[in-house]
This record gives sequence, structure tokens and C-alpha cells, in this order.
Amino acid sequence: MSNSRPIKTVEMHTGGEPLRIITEGYPEICGDNILEKRRYVRENLDHLRHLLMFEPRGHFDMYGALLLSPSNPEADFAVLFLHNEGYSTMCGHAIIALGRYAVDQQLVQVCEPITTVKIECPCGLVVASVEVTKGKSGKVSFLSVPAFAFSIDQELNVEGYGSIQYDIGYGGAFYALVSATQLGLDVKSSPSRDLVDAADAITSAVKSAIKLSHPDSDDLAFLYGTILTDGRDTYSSDPTANICVFADRQVDRSPTGSGVTARIAVQFSKQMIKTNQPRVFESITGSLFTAEIMENFPLDPHETVRVKVSGKAYYLGESTFSYEEGDEIGRGFLLK
Repeated sequence: MSNSRPIKTVEMHTGGEPLRIITEGYPEICGDNILEKRRYVRENLDHLRHLLMFEPRGHFDMYGALLLSPSNPEADFAVLFLHNEGYSTMCGHAIIALGRYAVDQQLVQVCEPITTVKIECPCGLVVASVEVTKGKSGKVSFLSVPAFAFSIDQELNVEGYGSIQYDIGYGGAFYALVSATQLGLDVKSSPSRDLVDAADAITSAVKSAIKLSHPDSDDLAFLYGTILTDGRDTYSSDPTANICVFADRQVDRSPTGSGVTARIAVQFSKQMIKTNQPRVFESITGSLFTAEIMENFPLDPHETVRVKVSGKAYYLGESTFSYEEGDEIGRGFLLK
């Protein structure tokens, strides 16, 4: 990257969680499918992730989306997700923002009152539905890839916190799910650093204790993070709160689209929720997602669900970034 090759982005947020959509400036991405492209970017172009996600252009909790031509013939476009540690397999808050972006940039044929946007993600094809009124995009819903409970009611000793009970759910990415009350914490009132420390310790412990697997690809079989909840998993019309800590202690400001999908899948496995029972999920910013099971079916070796997640995204502006030769700090850094 040099002064003559700027990178252009559109800045959005969903529930307070940022999304930097990279629209121009990346070199060609090699690979026959989305997972191969994800590996190529990780192995050959990671310096650009540092440049855009890290300071001084970004920050510790910045999140990005790189738009690509799809390899899936059903998809309108493909996307790779970027964060402080690497590249995730699914991101619900990004899908909600990209749904609006695709309509507003006419990346798809726009129809009223609902425009369908098919997005190829590393976890599979995700279909978003965008409300459109008089040509203006609004609320977005998406239908998840098959989600499931990987394990439930497990116990593990976590250094500094003792024995805890946890579940593991998959909603496009794998999460450990833990009630914060076990840790003497409250997801709505405890200091965020205390919540992050606890979630990070749980992630490390679970990674050491559990080997994950996914029926589609080994590239999907990794623990993305831990979601601390308010423990209110039994179905209720009242909102249930959670905080998602993923990648390298990164905190999601939104309720986490793939995270609430994983929570719903675990709740279904525990017979705490049925199909077509909408639940409201609240984040640390007070933003809300609504989620409900649309269908369930077996997918060896799991009983899976497809979850519809709904939320709102907003525009923040546009950016053009460059790199000046000799600026070593400008290559990107993080303060932890």
C-alpha cells in the first residue's frame, strides 16, 4: 500500500458495534471458494487488516467487512469479516449493516416492501431481508445457517473463578455460554473489564478442555469467544441481556447476531424455547436484536435450527485511508 493506492470504506454501526466496509483498494483475492479466500487473506494480506482495524485508523474493538465476488452462484456477493485477531466465520451485526448497504448501493435488484440479499459468508450462505419504503432501506432480518448446541450442561474449573457450568452453541461461530451470576457478576451493571476478564478466562479454559468439530469443515471448528448472560434462558417476552467477548478480548457492542443464534440453539436443545417464539436480546449498549426459530431439522450428528435475527444499522460516514512510506507506527498498533 502506498500514497497512490488508497483504501476506501463506508462506516456503519449496528447497535453500537462498528462496521468498516472496505469498498476499494484491496488487491485481488485468490481462492476457489470463500474458505480458501479467507486463508489467502490471512496468510498474504494480513498487514492490511492491521492497517485498517488497528490504531491509528481503527481501535482495539474495530470490526471490518471485505466485499468479494462470490463463488456460490446463489449469492449476490461474498464477504470476509475482520477483527483484532483475524477473520471470523460469521457476523450478524455485519450482515444487518450489509443488507442496508447492498440495497442503498443497488448491489441487488431493489423491491418493495422487502428486498432479499444473499451473502456468501465463510460459514455458508446467509439470506438477509431488508425492509424498503419509498426506496429507503430500514430494518434488516437474516436467516442463519444451521445452528446447534454442541454440548450442554458441562462443568469446568476456571482459574480464578472455580467450577462453572457452561454450554457450547454454534450460530455460524462457536461460543461458550455462561451465566454471569455464577461468577458473581451482572452483565448489565458489573464493570466491563471484570466481564471481559471472566469471559477471556473461560474461553482459554474451554479451548484447552474441548475439541470442537463441525459437519461442514474443520475451518469452522474453533471457539470464537464466550458470551456471558443474565441467566434468563427460559422463554420470556422480556429482554434477556448478554455480553459477547470474542477474538482477542474484543467486546461486541451489539447483542451479537451469531451469538444470539447460538443462544437460541442451546435454549431449543434444553427445551426452553419453541419455534416461532420471538425473543428479545439486549447488549451492553442497550441495543436490541429480536430472534426466533423458523425451522428445525436433523443434521448429523446434531438437531439444528434456523434462526431469524432482526436489528437496525446506521451510517456514520465514509473514509479514504492511505499509507505514507516510512511511517512504521502507521502500519498499525494496539494498546491493550
